[in-house]
Amino acid sequence: MENSEIARIFHEIADLLEVKGDNPFRVRSYRNAALVVEGLPESLRTMAQKGAEGLMHIPGIGEGIREKILEMTRTGRCAFHDGLLKEVPQGILGILKVSGVGPRKAAVFFKELGITDVEGLEKAAKAQRLRTLTGFGEKSEERILKAIKDLRSMSGRANLGAAMQYAGAFQDYLKKIPGVTDCIPAGSLRRWKDSIGDIDILAACDEKAAAVMDGFAAYPDVRHVVSRGETKSTVMLNAGLQVDIRVIEKKSFGAALQYFTGSKAHNIALRDRAKRMGLKISEYGVFKEKSGAWAAGETEEDVYRSVGLPWIPPELRENRGEIEAAEEGRLPEMLDVKDIRGDLHVHTNESDGACSLEEMADGAIERGYAYMAVTDHSKAVGIAHGLDEKRVLAQIKRIDEFNEKLKKRGRKFTVLKGAEVDIRADGSLDHPDSVLDKLDCVLAAVHSGFSMSMSDMTERILKGIRSGKINILAHPTGRLISSREPYAVDMEKVMDEARKYGVALELNSYPDRLDLNDTHLALAREKGVPVVISTDAHSLRHFDNILYGVHTARRGWLEKKDVLNTRPLKELMKLLKRK
Repeated sequence: MENSEIARIFHEIADLLEVKGDNPFRVRSYRNAALVVEGLPESLRTMAQKGAEGLMHIPGIGEGIREKILEMTRTGRCAFHDGLLKEVPQGILGILKVSGVGPRKAAVFFKELGITDVEGLEKAAKAQRLRTLTGFGEKSEERILKAIKDLRSMSGRANLGAAMQYAGAFQDYLKKIPGVTDCIPAGSLRRWKDSIGDIDILAACDEKAAAVMDGFAAYPDVRHVVSRGETKSTVMLNAGLQVDIRVIEKKSFGAALQYFTGSKAHNIALRDRAKRMGLKISEYGVFKEKSGAWAAGETEEDVYRSVGLPWIPPELRENRGEIEAAEEGRLPEMLDVKDIRGDLHVHTNESDGACSLEEMADGAIERGYAYMAVTDHSKAVGIAHGLDEKRVLAQIKRIDEFNEKLKKRGRKFTVLKGAEVDIRADGSLDHPDSVLDKLDCVLAAVHSGFSMSMSDMTERILKGIRSGKINILAHPTGRLISSREPYAVDMEKVMDEARKYGVALELNSYPDRLDLNDTHLALAREKGVPVVISTDAHSLRHFDNILYGVHTARRGWLEKKDVLNTRPLKELMKLLKRK
């Protein structure tokens, strides 16, 4: 079991306990454990090889959770989870994937109408049975039917974070096979797309490919072998992800890597260019069209050089003008993780985070940051234990005291006083101006009412921006990859108003979100709207998700100058105060 699968089981335990009406503190402990596990860069399977001692340093993980992690890494199952599935029908977990249906609603459907799976929920909505329940009506049924349709259209894909984790573990395993000289994931994963259908891996070896195929099929996490050939094989992992491997000779490795990285549209444009130059490009190399002589292919750089271009980074290979830009020397200066100087969207255990203010600050300092903003939820997000005005003011005082301690110790790091404030349905903000005016960094976000019409949702967000009280619009389209479509909103109008009022737009690096997406980021760059790349960290390890945000920004052609939190603190504070 990899981390994402263990985290999924902890999320499911929390959901099942909540459906049962269990102690909310117990539910929260499992949710926190899932958040911590999701953010771990190391493999729990590797860490657990040392037994409980190998898991001792993970913050937010108690003895009971550690025992379950050890059990899952050793047996691939969790007895407690299995027991809950005997008490609550497994189909309830499917219902919980329907946008807008949480554990409480699922419990009502189950107890009142005997609904145990998505199909049953769909039939009940179509038969107008849901409106017989208190608090449900015709519109509720319409929203649920739409959400079920959306869920089905997005199934079968993994988010970038989960796919990277599985691909990384598989890659490390394959590199240890004798004779393998190189091993790289290709396809949409290498282009850092936000969701992945399957994983493509290319391997070069200096011995017979049969040994690589044997090792590939013997990978411990393989559920079954789909197909096996001399140079290509396919397996299905226990998590339901398909993995393809191709063994390539060293001479053609660069050409194959370029070809199988894609995208298809980019490759077609590149081949058309080659044809005009009397060349032919395939996965085997670059050839002279008339004589058929091999011209290049050992490295990707050689392939692009053969057609008069510099190497084009994989994130840009979508046929969105990158070939023309490369020819004219206009490729963007690619953003790097090292360019990020601080995180402006961080949660603590005051709301729904797993760690304290001090622990999160230490984590940010360890990563070389100069600042971070504590942005716990406002009171409207009850499920996240959101803060009311009294608790925000107490947190402000605590942050001031903490910063004073850092200053006395000579630490060049600052915690900014912030909040993630709900934009209510009427466009008002969930904290009064008297509180917002005391904060350094105000994030505003939509967390409810996702089914509003485009005009109403757009006006709701525009009103929040026009308040003049917010610095950053967080996860601006509200999407959850593979589970919830973006809400309907006119992003051009939002961007125009954001620029007018000095509001930055967030690129939320959480792998389930990656919101804004690459096309919206390109539009923000075109309009001159600054972007903030944040992690929405709920645990220490979530800081590492900045990697996904940076690569998504690269897909949107963003450069260092386009990103607000690449600035030093003094310059950042001037920009924040200018809202």
